Amino acid sequence: MEESYGNLPASHSVGSVPAVVGEDSKTNQEVPGATLQTHQHTSAGSGGPGYQRIGRNNDEGAQQSSNNWKGIFDISSYTQYFNVDTDIVVNRLLSSLHPTSGDFVNKIDANPDLYGLVWISTTLVFLIASFGNCATYLMNKRSEKSISWDFDVSYVHVAAGSIYGYVIIVPLGYYFLLQYLGSSVSLIRFWCLWGYSLFILIPTSLLLVIPVEFLRWVIILAAGAASSSFIGLNLGSYIESVDLSIVAVSAFVLQMGLSIFIKVRFFP
Repeated sequence: MEESYGNLPASHSVGSVPAVVGEDSKTNQEVPGATLQTHQHTSAGSGGPGYQRIGRNNDEGAQQSSNNWKGIFDISSYTQYFNVDTDIVVNRLLSSLHPTSGDFVNKIDANPDLYGLVWISTTLVFLIASFGNCATYLMNKRSEKSISWDFDVSYVHVAAGSIYGYVIIVPLGYYFLLQYLGSSVSLIRFWCLWGYSLFILIPTSLLLVIPVEFLRWVIILAAGAASSSFIGLNLGSYIESVDLSIVAVSAFVLQMGLSIFIKVRFFP
């Protein structure tokens, strides 16, 4: 037995180290591409550079695009835009009542929310519909004493269509416009901005119940000017060129037009 083990080649004895060059050459000759396969396997496991599987990038891109589209219809993807507490919301509501400050964009830059958009818009819809009916009744009561109370349900439909349509479509239009003009803008921030701009119209709708036409016009024009200034000044922070100031002016006019529409349609 000792003689048999003694006759074994040195390269096959326990603990011996084969020659590196000779063994690599032998491996490359016997199994072509073995080194390449080993390198690919190692890189795949470690994610190292230089490794690319054929057709993998296209699959990942298609899967990511599919996931992005699915996220639009996934409610959980919007939870991050409702991550605000009472103090934050109150602070932003108070900022919307001071339109000349123009710092609202800076306040929402790190954490824009859609809570204000949904809550303020919905509240305004029901208030102008209900108070509008009350104001109409009071105005008609002055001229006709025997008139009876009648709630016009169409006020709710018109209010919902006009307010929700305005607060969603108008910011969307300005988003695409400024994107086309080369400005870096965010649609979520625009929705947040326009949502809080309507807050001043909530107490205004209560004051419009007063059955004095001249006073109503004074109230709605003052509130509309404040809301429009809030939009125009904060939107101007996204406009770098003086030539694009017409964009902020047009937003001012549209916001003022909404205020006048509320007065004419719901508080005649």
